[in-house]
Amino acid sequence: MKKAVGLYFGTFNPFHIGHLIIANHLAQFTDLDEIWLVVTPQSPFKKSTNLLDNHHRLEMVYQAVEAYDYLKPCDIEFKMPQPNYTALTLAELSDQYPNRDFSIIMGEDNLNHFHKWKNWEYIIDHHSIYVCPRLSKGNIPEQFKNHPKIVMTNTPVIEISSTLIRSSIKEDKVVEPLLPAKVWQYIDEMNFYRT
Repeated sequence: MKKAVGLYFGTFNPFHIGHLIIANHLAQFTDLDEIWLVVTPQSPFKKSTNLLDNHHRLEMVYQAVEAYDYLKPCDIEFKMPQPNYTALTLAELSDQYPNRDFSIIMGEDNLNHFHKWKNWEYIIDHHSIYVCPRLSKGNIPEQFKNHPKIVMTNTPVIEISSTLIRSSIKEDKVVEPLLPAKVWQYIDEMNFYRT
């Protein structure tokens, strides 16, 4: 039987305890066997000054999840043409790992405009979508209500933002409680987000 893998996409700039709590919850309380944390690369078309280099963000994910064998960092999109499209990433992973059954994880807010994604019909025909609740729900389009491929989860709603963490570090605030210990160590040693 194929292993069920949920793909949790993000810039993870930085990876914080909210990300860890959600990933762990999905692995423990749904039928997903593993969660792969897909680090979204820096777009060559949108250079962001506060987005750390790909390898630093990937390293933070490694540091954060190394104690959990069912949570895995994934850099598949670093090697793919830009911009990244989820449908292409799913096709590439399915080719590389035929013994895995891939699903995607998204926030409820993303489901509201999922029908605008490139090749969204292909995604929903071939893969399940695990939806995490958000405080700002919005309206779920009628076509996705009670859809057999859409799994509404009871993941905890964690309102921690990487943006807040970065600006807090810049302002010399204490942010350690918001980050896995090894991630904070890495940020501190590398002097990230201070300028």
